[in-house]
Amino acid sequence: MTQTTSSTTDNPIGHVALVGAGPGDAELITLKGARLLQAAEVVVYDNLVSAGILDLISPTAERIFVGKMAGNHTMPQDDICQLLVGKALEGKSVVRLKGGDPFVFGRGGEEMDVLIEAGVPVDIVPGVTAALGAAASFGFPLTHRDHAQSCVFVTGHLKDHTVELDWPALARPGQTVVIYMGVTGLETISRELQAAGLPGDTPAALIYRATWPNEKAHKGTLATLPEVARAHKVKPPTLIVIGSVVQLMHS
Repeated sequence: MTQTTSSTTDNPIGHVALVGAGPGDAELITLKGARLLQAAEVVVYDNLVSAGILDLISPTAERIFVGKMAGNHTMPQDDICQLLVGKALEGKSVVRLKGGDPFVFGRGGEEMDVLIEAGVPVDIVPGVTAALGAAASFGFPLTHRDHAQSCVFVTGHLKDHTVELDWPALARPGQTVVIYMGVTGLETISRELQAAGLPGDTPAALIYRATWPNEKAHKGTLATLPEVARAHKVKPPTLIVIGSVVQLMHS
């Protein structure tokens, strides 16, 4: 999708591409994403982008790291948005490089809105989101006629740091639930899903850095997930996958 806006000044306006880097493996970035990286004058990237992806950036491009980790934001989101606008208004070709997909819990929608409001042309380049990478890397389908007829992606980390989800909807049978950014709220997630009717023995897994060289998967059940996390010292970025498809995991 491309949003274009003509300049009202004599100075040419650059443009910004919000590019999904994929889950980590450099070979999983799209051809379009790789092409834009190689042509960009400025690349603004986060901490979930692998070194292999960064190697695709032109050596002449300006690189700006704006990574966010729990409790440690290199740059506030509002400042990131203004940085993108500023570089584009200088006439630069900018890539905002995000792990996974820009529109799946990547705040790409917020950045797009600010850029369009500022009159900056925006190009959106999708990426393989972490859940798809995890399923492929560890050999389990997110949907399966015998296990799950739907798949739900939710974030376990809200803007105000609470975990308030539609627990009854997530506890419905016949679906796979994938929770991004949920490790710190794992006790709440396990407790509330069981209280909403999802059996404690429902297969579940914690998947760390899927498709990266140091990827790991730890299997358990909905009830034992907090214990599994403690035993393996699981930390972000980790996906929580809940549903009987976890039984099909190859690794």
